[in-house]
Amino acid sequence: MDNLIKDTATLELFCWLDAGADLPGWDILKGSPFGATLAAPQGGAPSAGDQLLSVQNYFAEYHLEYFRQRRYNHFPSRLHALLQFATRTDAMTFRHKHPDRVFGKNLSCSRTKGAYICSFHDASWLDYLRLPHSLSLETLDEVAEYYWSGRTVEEVGLTFMNEPWQEPPVIEALYQGSLEPVWGHEQSGWLPGFR
Repeated sequence: MDNLIKDTATLELFCWLDAGADLPGWDILKGSPFGATLAAPQGGAPSAGDQLLSVQNYFAEYHLEYFRQRRYNHFPSRLHALLQFATRTDAMTFRHKHPDRVFGKNLSCSRTKGAYICSFHDASWLDYLRLPHSLSLETLDEVAEYYWSGRTVEEVGLTFMNEPWQEPPVIEALYQGSLEPVWGHEQSGWLPGFR
């Protein structure tokens, strides 16, 4: 598998963090821009839309983890790995696709430190799983296979409601190991033109 790395060679990874937040970055169980949280960003009771998003996120994460345990158990788990972006470009593409998930956050860079395990995947598969459609178990397995094997949505050619569904790839890194911050790479997650 060429999307799985077990090494000590230095990598630079990126993530969107709240101002003043420390690395290591996102953890799917603590909340991240890859999945919406139940409460609104400013707090308060969840809306019906938030609850639907939570169910869709849970469903997508559950199936990916279930498939990983059966076929890719040597890969880091999305539930226990740190979620990072493989490049600055991937982080910026994610911001363009999901500005509400990174609004007010700063783009931070980190370097790997010591031995680690890291796998790379197209996060656009999660966008596809969260679309309002019914997928058979066979199709869910096919999507999970594409995700874990490192295939991008672009190269597979999907449809949604009988129309082509294309999204630019956003390569995420599922990382297990130590990270250290790289200062001077911070960039605002506010909308372009605002600080």
